[in-house]
Amino acid sequence: MSQWKICLNTSTIKTTPLLEKIRVTAEAGFDAIELWINDIYEYIGLGGEARDVEVALEDYGLTIPCMIALRGWGEAVGQEYRIMLEEARRRMELAARFGSSYVVATPPREPCDFQQLTDRYGDLLEIGRDVGVKPTFEYISFFQGAQTLDAAWQVVQNVGHSDATLIADAFHTWNSHSNQQLLGEIPGNRISHYHIDDGNPEVARYQQTDPDRVMISDGVIDLEAEIEMLRKIGYNGMISLELFNQELWQQDPLEVARLGKKRLDAILQNSIN
Repeated sequence: MSQWKICLNTSTIKTTPLLEKIRVTAEAGFDAIELWINDIYEYIGLGGEARDVEVALEDYGLTIPCMIALRGWGEAVGQEYRIMLEEARRRMELAARFGSSYVVATPPREPCDFQQLTDRYGDLLEIGRDVGVKPTFEYISFFQGAQTLDAAWQVVQNVGHSDATLIADAFHTWNSHSNQQLLGEIPGNRISHYHIDDGNPEVARYQQTDPDRVMISDGVIDLEAEIEMLRKIGYNGMISLELFNQELWQQDPLEVARLGKKRLDAILQNSIN
């Protein structure tokens, strides 16, 4: 039996309607669901109610450990930064309503002053304490603001707060010039959430972007080694399947989710043996 609960990031079945995403996640056997705040905004914009989402989660017995995402906060200038913080607060309040412990703080696409990034992550943490949600720092291998696990860990350490965490991601670690062993050195309680995904064997490493991710165990990343590092550091959060593969979006979402769970169960079981 795995020590972790498993989660489906709904980017894996992105084109499926929101309430269907919840049903599919539950029927495929996942313990939890990682929702995108923009999906909820869109659902409400089309006439739905936030309560509809809450009812669906209750009906299917799913929790939300993490929501995505806070954006624009790292690079905004002047008055725009105040506006970005107001939007970040709204998003955190929505995450708190749904019982999510974490909300992802995404770095800038373009290069950004590292101290500014650190200071502003501190601002997000302060808002989060007031709201009751923890912003967690994300690195993205093809975003120049923070590409590597090393950079994310440096921000988390430099901000100087015990509630500072990062979200680890197998694909972004492998697809960047991250220290491939660093995951095994970070205290488990400083990692909020773990995304599991795989690298495309037909596209050059360091040049891949979101759509290049492939179903776990179809790619080239040593995922069992990643899981072993998580075990070593005492990580006890979620293992969340996060893909952005357009070929998968064209398939039956329940079959995709079931395949993902089957593959994930096998990886976790093999890491025990």
